Amino acid sequence: MARKAAGGGGGTRTTVRAARRPGLRLPPLEPHDGAELEPDGDYDALEFRETDFAGQDGAGARFMDCALTGCALDEASLPRARLLDSVLTGVRGVGTQLAEATLRDVELVDARLGGTQLHGAVLERVLVRGGKIDYLNLRRARLKDVVFESCVLVEPDFGGARLERVEFVDCALKGADFSAATLTDVDLRGAAPLELARGVDRLSGAVISPAQLLDLAPVLAAELGLRVQAGE
Repeated sequence: MARKAAGGGGGTRTTVRAARRPGLRLPPLEPHDGAELEPDGDYDALEFRETDFAGQDGAGARFMDCALTGCALDEASLPRARLLDSVLTGVRGVGTQLAEATLRDVELVDARLGGTQLHGAVLERVLVRGGKIDYLNLRRARLKDVVFESCVLVEPDFGGARLERVEFVDCALKGADFSAATLTDVDLRGAAPLELARGVDRLSGAVISPAQLLDLAPVLAAELGLRVQAGE
């Protein structure tokens, strides 16, 4: 599926490929027994409801066909974890460690997170809908078919990341860092506001609206070293 993009002409492609969203159909779930997470643990077809994972160590754990609802993730250690075909609803926490994790066919709904570490992670067919995430670290991560919808992202760090078929839909993007990032078919037209702290020079491969172009004009001028002054 492709969507019309602003601009075009002279052989330039005028469509942006839309992200593929996860198609989740969870099987019947068993309630989790309340035991603490274990490193390299396997969790299949389980429901975690109002579970407190704060400070627990689940490095390398695998969650398959799971639902996490209202869980606390403060300082939870989940590096290299794999979240597959799972739904996380209303999760909350500060400092969750998910470095080099894999999220595939995942929905993250109404999350309240701060300082989540996803550097070096792989996200494929992921929908982030609603909620607010502060200081999301996605440095050197790979995002493919990812949608941020009706959520607020405060100072997300995409430095050195690779984004392909990523959409921002009715999403606030504040103080984003795209330094050294690579963008392919990234649709920013639904981001309001669209505020970039760094990396405006890396927006090749993204699509913005004419109104957003005007909003970004001061940042673009600063990047070019262009002084804008009214005539005397």
